[in-house]
Amino acid sequence: MEPLVKSLAALVHLGQTVLEFMAVLCIFSGLIVTVQLIFTLLNRNHAFPFLEIRVRFGTWLVLALEFQLGSDILGTTVAPSFEDLARLAIIAVIRTFLNYFLNKELEACQVLQKRTEQLN
Repeated sequence: MEPLVKSLAALVHLGQTVLEFMAVLCIFSGLIVTVQLIFTLLNRNHAFPFLEIRVRFGTWLVLALEFQLGSDILGTTVAPSFEDLARLAIIAVIRTFLNYFLNKELEACQVLQKRTEQLN
């Protein structure tokens, strides 16, 4: 039974590493895409497109938070202690709140952006 637990622990560690890498990749990808958007919009003589930039980068941050939460959940699957579960609960609550409020803010920005486009 012990080799199975060790194999599972190694698989979980690999899964965590992949999910954390995906989160970092999302953040860097979002940064690159957002910087490209900034240059594209500024070259078109737009006023500084603050809302578009926030929505674009915020979407990538939401995705990164999902990957990080998945990594945290995987980390507690192999023989979790009470301390591990409490830490996961706290992290999950914080990241869920961040994700929720970031989504709400992105929705509000998108509505405002559509209204602004309709006025122009």
